[in-house]
Amino acid sequence: MVSSVSTPTSKTAAKTAAHSPAGVKVIDFLGKRKLAVGFSAFLTIGAILLLLLRGLNFGIDFAGGVLVEAVLPTKPDLAPLRDKLNQLQMGGVELQELGDANTLLIRMQLPKDMEAAQGYVLNQVKGVLGDGVTYRRVETVGPKVGEELIGSAIWALVLSMLGIGVYVWARFEWQFGATALFATLHDVLTTVGLLALLGREFNLVEVAALLTLAGYSINDTIVVFDRLRENMRKYKTMPMRQLMNLSVTETLSRTIMTASTVMLASLAMVFFGSEVTVTFCLAMIWGVLIGTYSSIYVASAVLLYLPALRPAEARVQA
Repeated sequence: MVSSVSTPTSKTAAKTAAHSPAGVKVIDFLGKRKLAVGFSAFLTIGAILLLLLRGLNFGIDFAGGVLVEAVLPTKPDLAPLRDKLNQLQMGGVELQELGDANTLLIRMQLPKDMEAAQGYVLNQVKGVLGDGVTYRRVETVGPKVGEELIGSAIWALVLSMLGIGVYVWARFEWQFGATALFATLHDVLTTVGLLALLGREFNLVEVAALLTLAGYSINDTIVVFDRLRENMRKYKTMPMRQLMNLSVTETLSRTIMTASTVMLASLAMVFFGSEVTVTFCLAMIWGVLIGTYSSIYVASAVLLYLPALRPAEARVQA
């Protein structure tokens, strides 16, 4: 007969982890769920307020600007060149090596009163780059195109999260799908709030970061849910809260290893990558941290407050 995990009955006992039937030390994660709910509410409300009051710093992809592809006679030093272009005070500047080291892709925002000044901007860029430069293309992204891209980005995020919720619903049960959708929305919203707080430029690259971390977050959540479903079949009389603590504990080492790998790669790109990828990597670093947190506390805690997964088990109260 399999014995159930004992529930701590005092503050002292709550600090002592229970033991699973297999002898694995179980951490009482959900014992702190009220504190976690408060922390998540603070992050979510803060992110919404930042978006409403401060907004995102839209880059060239969304706000419009001029794109110049130039071939220089020698390999340029990007940092001093970026400083010189910023001194023109015409908005944000992005530099990206394209193909060989001598080919640059330059993106510059246009001030609102200079939307038709493509020629003027090109002359300013030519003055900074000097002689002997070949200009392969010059393109302009208008404000209308930028607005369309904003709409497309929002639809991409919404549809991806809805697809995630439907998949988990079909793969598990509706309670899992609703919980996974809520946790993913929590992660994406807090990440957008962080970008608004930092004032980093928000371009299509950052949209890709949000989609990536949404996939990472749901993957981590599904690992926990899959172990929970397995344990529900294995320990049919164990209370749901203890089952969740057991499932999270059993998958904790995998979660830590996966998060550490992504964090190391993202940190390396922050310190050694180009300026174009810094915001992407910052979003990924925060996304990994908040995604790991939400898989343990947000998803599991919300699941406890939904209708019981077992017909015979009453709804768990806070």
